[in-house]
Amino acid sequence: MENSVVQITARTPNPNLQIITNGNPSTGQSTRLGSGFVYGKQGHIITNSHVIDGASTADITFIDGNTYTAKVIGKDTSGDIAVLQIIDNFSPENLVPLTIANSSSLQVGQQVIAIGNPFGLSDTMTTGIVSQTGRLIPNPDTGFSIPGGIQTDAPINPGNSGGPLLNTQGQVIGINTAINSATGAFSGIGFAVPSNAIIRELATLTKTGTFNHPWLGIAGGKITPDLGQSAGLPRNYKGVVVGSVQAGSPAEKAGLQGVTQSDSTTTQHIGDIITGADGHPLRSIDDLINYIDLHKSIGDNVGLTVNRHGQIMNLNLVLQARPPSLGNQTAQESILP
Repeated sequence: MENSVVQITARTPNPNLQIITNGNPSTGQSTRLGSGFVYGKQGHIITNSHVIDGASTADITFIDGNTYTAKVIGKDTSGDIAVLQIIDNFSPENLVPLTIANSSSLQVGQQVIAIGNPFGLSDTMTTGIVSQTGRLIPNPDTGFSIPGGIQTDAPINPGNSGGPLLNTQGQVIGINTAINSATGAFSGIGFAVPSNAIIRELATLTKTGTFNHPWLGIAGGKITPDLGQSAGLPRNYKGVVVGSVQAGSPAEKAGLQGVTQSDSTTTQHIGDIITGADGHPLRSIDDLINYIDLHKSIGDNVGLTVNRHGQIMNLNLVLQARPPSLGNQTAQESILP
């Protein structure tokens, strides 16, 4: 993977760090270390958006130690994908672009390889398997989840973010992006943004600098046994319980209803239960988010099958562009399409 995977060093102003030089105060800088990989021969580097968050340029260092400046030409904060382009003369480097594969063909148990710069240790390779696919990766920066995530047990640590997750043919199947850990160190569960998301966004990010996701506008969750029993639903009933509906959203315009509370009591009444989207059955909120984000676009129509207090109805809505963030919503509320 020489001249294919790079170390990325991004520096951003830190207003909490004040430096006094000759009696003159100035704002210090924070440094982020991450990884990235070469795409094409024009000096494009793909990485995570959070690696370069707040920076307009970054240093790109190859395995031979050569460093070049790259500018950020596109980023999708919500999907955690960014594209950089080297602006220095990089002709001394024999760039070796990586091939991006189709992540929809991944199988649980398939061997994978993670390459990156954990703790600044350049060009480190670790191996593992695909533990599961279709995971929702929480994104606390926006409040929205990243759909279709690949779960892997290949060791991923700070500094690996933005590096490629490869199949055994050396093709990119994802971007290493997060770990599930209480300590910040790898604990056996890592996540990668699927390569199909890269394929979908790359041309738009490179051309316009941004990418807009389709938006439904609900907060929802699964049907627990207690909830199903209290609502009089059949055992093992599947669907998405609508908790709340965002103001001005496609869901509100279509008439979806969330949980309501009686004016005179504290009793809550269950909201709509979405059981299907465009004829596809939904088992959980994961199915709905993955379907909307990976298979639909802004302006598309979506037909929802809804159970409202035992009455089955069909609601049609038109998807809008997702807002930049959900404000101060918690990470748990990122299970919102």
